[in-house]
Amino acid sequence: MMKWYKKRDLFALIIAILIAIFIFYMSSQSFEKGSPGPNWKFKPILYHFLIFFLFSFFLSIAFAKGKLTNKHLILVALLIGLAYSTTDELHQFFVVNRSCSLEDFFTDFIGILSATTIYFFMLIFRNKKVTLSNIK
Repeated sequence: MMKWYKKRDLFALIIAILIAIFIFYMSSQSFEKGSPGPNWKFKPILYHFLIFFLFSFFLSIAFAKGKLTNKHLILVALLIGLAYSTTDELHQFFVVNRSCSLEDFFTDFIGILSATTIYFFMLIFRNKKVTLSNIK
């Protein structure tokens, strides 16, 4: 499945943009008390981690295009993820019943860092696998 996305970096970029739009939409919503749905303590943490993980993962795919030679572009994806996370938290400061949270920012950062690190190591592993298969 990953090879399909790597060959279609534009599709991965479109998914990342759609996720960014979803993040903005959810950040624009005004909730009365806590997050919507059942009251589960770790739900906001899980949401922030997963949504920014997916956002950064698809950005990494779109930028690096499955090539280890483009590894510096994974850093660009990480920086864009951090910038978007920062602006997302600042945006929430201006939404009624929402707040700018440093805890949410750090959770976003962990998701972003996890995604870009995993993708980077996937590229390294894939490159070594190709190199080892060429030796045989």
